[in-house]
Amino acid sequence: MFAVTRLRVGSTDAAILAEQVRELLAALSGRPGFVDGEVGTAADDPTLWALVTRWDGVGSYRRALSAYEVKIAGAPVWVHAVDEPGVYLVG
Repeated sequence: MFAVTRLRVGSTDAAILAEQVRELLAALSGRPGFVDGEVGTAADDPTLWALVTRWDGVGSYRRALSAYEVKIAGAPVWVHAVDEPGVYLVG
């Protein structure tokens, strides 16, 4: 499965958010079931980013989000999250 979190960020916060996303990906990469992850910006809107992670399953993903180090690293990133469904099963 994969998870997509879209992030809305102002241009003045972009460099800070980039570092925070790197820290979050590092925390996620240490969790069981993590396959890989990446971040990118929309081609037509540089204030819209997407954080995509791939997991062995929904359970691994949800357990990873409960981990202390992920909560700490994720908090400054998730304040930029667009409120929408983000977990997708590969079909």
